[in-house]
Amino acid sequence: MMIHETKKRLTITEVTQIVGISTKTIIRWEKMGKIRKPKRDWRSWRVYEEEDLAQIRQLHEALFEVE
Repeated sequence: MMIHETKKRLTITEVTQIVGISTKTIIRWEKMGKIRKPKRDWRSWRVYEEEDLAQIRQLHEALFEVE
């Protein structure tokens, strides 16, 4: 899925689809301090940028040794 290449800002749902994890996992990692908290939009929804996506992917790969 190549959604992230055309958009600079992603929703939590888009990030979960790209990386292959659940929204609960991302929220848990935020609370544990494993990833930085994303910016929020005017609705207070999480907004992820390319750097956030890269960090989440790195953590996912480190934990699950994805090839």
